[in-house]
Amino acid sequence: MPGEIILVDGDQTDLGSLQKYRARGGYAAFERILKDKADPVELRETVKSSALRGRGGAGFPTGLKWGFIPPNIKGDVYLVCNADEGEPGTFKDRQIIQQNPHVLIEGMAIAAYMMGATVGYIYIHGEIYEDYLHLEKMVAEAYAAGLLGADIQGSGFGFELHIHCGWGAYICGEETALLESIEGKKGQPRNKPPFPASFGLFGRPTTINNVETFACVPYIVTEGGGAFLEKGKPNNGGTKIFSVSGHVERPGNYEIDLGTPFAELLEMAGGVRAGHRLKAVIPGGSSTPVLPAAVAMEMTMDYDSIAKAGSMLGAGSVIVMDETTCMVTALQRLSYFYHEESCGQCTPCREGTGWLWRMVKRLRDGEGRPEDLEQLRSVARNIDGHTICALGAAAAMPVLSFLKHFGEEFEHAAEHGSLLVTTGYGC
Repeated sequence: MPGEIILVDGDQTDLGSLQKYRARGGYAAFERILKDKADPVELRETVKSSALRGRGGAGFPTGLKWGFIPPNIKGDVYLVCNADEGEPGTFKDRQIIQQNPHVLIEGMAIAAYMMGATVGYIYIHGEIYEDYLHLEKMVAEAYAAGLLGADIQGSGFGFELHIHCGWGAYICGEETALLESIEGKKGQPRNKPPFPASFGLFGRPTTINNVETFACVPYIVTEGGGAFLEKGKPNNGGTKIFSVSGHVERPGNYEIDLGTPFAELLEMAGGVRAGHRLKAVIPGGSSTPVLPAAVAMEMTMDYDSIAKAGSMLGAGSVIVMDETTCMVTALQRLSYFYHEESCGQCTPCREGTGWLWRMVKRLRDGEGRPEDLEQLRSVARNIDGHTICALGAAAAMPVLSFLKHFGEEFEHAAEHGSLLVTTGYGC
């Protein structure tokens, strides 16, 4: 819950245990719902009133999404937590899993009650296997305490929760590729429609949300949607965890009210590293457009303000770059990542991401040509919006934004065969 999602409580050798979570009011909201046989529709309206938006990147209104499951469905309804977290610059969900896993488990149980879901899966990034094992233990604690399983506390409501380990494919962070992976298939996005709410996991109605989204739910149902909304701003309810990395004195996760000025968040992270000036910020993870310092310093950290500035809040993964950063090298690294992580299903993405990386690499290596810049823009535009999932757009947006805001560095590389900035990050 806000103010508590990422905090460690006491003995660091026993992070996030059920006992510690219970000591600070954990599971009281879920047990009260079961005891009172609360109306699921009223609970969803509470979530709607909170203006909680999906914390995984898309920012879709959560309460609205949870109303998409058709009522009175016969058979299983599935609830899936996306804990894949493969976006460069993003590391908030892992800390929730490590330090407060029961807030996730309780949030999922409450959400399942609202939607009539009978089975849940937490899909966790396979490259953090120790956290997968830790989460398995925490789920076992909840089962042993009678908080998961059939007919929980004699309420008539049952919810089975399982942990599924992926193996590091970035594409499995896309919700339908994630579903394919759970089903034992190759992780590739599905064509939509049909959408998961009608045809999801194993062909059944399914809702997928991010770790942080579920972690907000216990607070909302305990304190009310209005209390959560007041922590943010209209259309941007609550607090948000921002993963701050790059050229700052204190990289880490910072939970702040939505609408907090970026300048304040930067100050919390200790400011730009000693003696350097801010050059650029990627506000929402590597797939979101980069912003120059002057623009970033004027924005507030919420969905609407960042969109107005020309980027996206995304998963709240703030990558800070100072004046020593070579933007050509930075873009080369990002382009290589998306080239490597394309699942290859869509031709524009499979072929286009390779083109982007090779052209930026050519510029970085001093072998570029002036015509490469327009060719880069053309390829990026032909990828964006022409693929089944958003990975194509994720590869295209950094290219277009880097060229827009820092074009002089790319022009210099193309015309002179050398880099304008030759010290610092990646150079």
